[in-house]
Amino acid sequence: MLSSSIPRREDRHRLLIRAELTSPIPTPPMTDPAPDSQWTFLTNHSHVLLCLVREPDATLRQVADLVGITERAVQRIVRELEQAGVLTRTREGRRNRYTVDPGFHLRHPLEAHRTVGHLLALLEEAQAAPLPQPA
Repeated sequence: MLSSSIPRREDRHRLLIRAELTSPIPTPPMTDPAPDSQWTFLTNHSHVLLCLVREPDATLRQVADLVGITERAVQRIVRELEQAGVLTRTREGRRNRYTVDPGFHLRHPLEAHRTVGHLLALLEEAQAAPLPQPA
């Protein structure tokens, strides 16, 4: 039984299209995964982090819509990233502004020699590079 917090496939595509329309940086089209496959190469933590780097003033609801998860899940992820020292939240009026520590080392032993800055640079480089055209 599917949890109500997991968007249906049609909803994920609708959210992806909305994200492409509202994103300041064009996103390449996602390949259509196998029907039973719902995994991606990046975690929701990295998706949330990337959204907050691109739009530091974004509301958590906006981030949730872009990532395709619930607002509650985004709140939990942001809290975990803050507690780890990756994110800092600054209150500006009625809004929050998020800043990222690019020198924070990634946590898994396989990539602990890299920092959040390395990851973000790689992802932003991929966004800026033209997509290879199929032959």
